[in-house]
Amino acid sequence: MIRGLGELESTIMDWLWARRRPASVRDVLEGLRQERVIAYTTVMTVMDNLHTKGLLKRRPIGRAYVYETVASKEAYTAGLMRSALAGSGNQAATLVHFLEQLTPEEAAALEAALQVFPPRGRPA
Repeated sequence: MIRGLGELESTIMDWLWARRRPASVRDVLEGLRQERVIAYTTVMTVMDNLHTKGLLKRRPIGRAYVYETVASKEAYTAGLMRSALAGSGNQAATLVHFLEQLTPEEAAALEAALQVFPPRGRPA
């Protein structure tokens, strides 16, 4: 089961996803300090936790680590959606409620996605 992220975890992951390249704790700290007051050890601990959860991979550079995301934000979000659907109890009813709540833009994005990747058994 994929779980959602806490507020600081989400902020760090969003920063790394936007950066699209490996970053040290210091890099992330400097990026986040433009918006908030935060300690180096706090960022280091959260990034270590994200590594433990399998969301970041890391490699040593000298005495520090350089981190990068394991998957794209879109792939992570898709995993959250699948996990929520799997735990819903009634997948058909859940999907109906989901479709009822789509904005016209979201519905168009869903239709476009189904053209690219039609469900199994459904003609393209």
